Amino acid sequence: MTESHSLHHVHPNHLLAGLPADILALLTPHLTTHALKQGHVLYEAGDEVELVYFPHSGMVSLLSVMQNGKAIENATIGREGVVGAMAGLGLYTSMVRAVVQLPIVTSRISSARFRQVTAHCRAIENLCIRYNEVLLTQARLTAACNGLHPVEARFCRWLLQSADRAESNTLPLTQELLSEMLGVRRTSVTDVAGRLQREGLIVFSRGVIQILDRPALEAMTCECYRALIDQSAMLGTRALSSV
Repeated sequence: MTESHSLHHVHPNHLLAGLPADILALLTPHLTTHALKQGHVLYEAGDEVELVYFPHSGMVSLLSVMQNGKAIENATIGREGVVGAMAGLGLYTSMVRAVVQLPIVTSRISSARFRQVTAHCRAIENLCIRYNEVLLTQARLTAACNGLHPVEARFCRWLLQSADRAESNTLPLTQELLSEMLGVRRTSVTDVAGRLQREGLIVFSRGVIQILDRPALEAMTCECYRALIDQSAMLGTRALSSV
């Protein structure tokens, strides 16, 4: 077993766990651990990125926000990734809203300190660039999915993604939240959720969704769910192979 693989069992964030011990040691003294509730906004679009987050659990959504205040999700980040990594390369302003969609525990480092470490470590610089590729790929696939696939397939994709991030089939999600993430009317979400519940695939009650039949949801989702898993895994491997 290699050293980087053994570290995977030490740190719950996969990117940090995949770093060699000497490189991880550059970050560890500056990382603090925090629990953040659902709905906590890490940054608004246009905010200065002051903190970089390495989630241990839960899910963060990145959203594009329109002038009328409406927003739609571009990408999600869980324990496999990092939020705000490009601050390590000097990107001081967030282009998106980053919000906790499923409660998270996360390691956190100030962006100023992260830039200092990155400036002296090519491996972490490469990691930032590679993981940004992961997010750009997610954003492209999500845009295509939103434009080409029916609401039901997108609803199933989002539930499955969220369950993967949460590592649980019970999710604290409201219909209002789902409609915002999918960029559709709440009535559309209500119709789809009701149909899936009648068919015995989910139970939807008081802001909580429980997945009862995951294989059936996977059969109903679009190709984007598997494509997101495959491409994120491929790019994530490339990110870690660069260190």
